[in-house]
This record gives sequence, structure tokens and C-alpha cells, in this order.
Amino acid sequence: MTNYIKYLMNTVNIMTDYKSINRIKVVLAEQGKTNRWLANAINKNEATVSRWCSNKAQPSVDVFFQIAEVLNVDVRELFHSTKK
Repeated sequence: MTNYIKYLMNTVNIMTDYKSINRIKVVLAEQGKTNRWLANAINKNEATVSRWCSNKAQPSVDVFFQIAEVLNVDVRELFHSTKK
């Protein structure tokens, strides 16, 4: 394989290997709320919230606290544990 093909394959692997960092989608489901509801509650774009829920992007720390407040949960509930 050429170096370019190896580079492309590595890039594809990185792009498809999203780590599940947050639990926003899970907490929303537990409360029977939607991405749209959250987007409206914190005044963010629905597409942005969708990317957070799929763990393709992460909100800032401030926004995590905002989300926790509107969902009435401890901010730690919005994250997957690093301990098993």
C-alpha cells in the first residue's frame, strides 16, 4: 500500500471512531424529552444539539452546566464514567 492509501484508511478510522463521552441523549430519553426541547430550552440550534447527542461534538463546560440545570440533574450524570 502506498503511504497515501494508509493515510486515508487511518483518517476514515478516526472519523468513524467517535467516543461516547456524554450521556445527554440517554438523560433526555429517561426524561421523555427531545433534542428539539433541549435546543429550545438552552437557546441552541437543533443540529448542534443533535451532534452532542450523537457524541460527534461536545458542548463547552458552561453549556454542560446549563443542560444539567434545565434537566434538573447533577452535571456528572451527563458524562460516562471513566471508572469501571
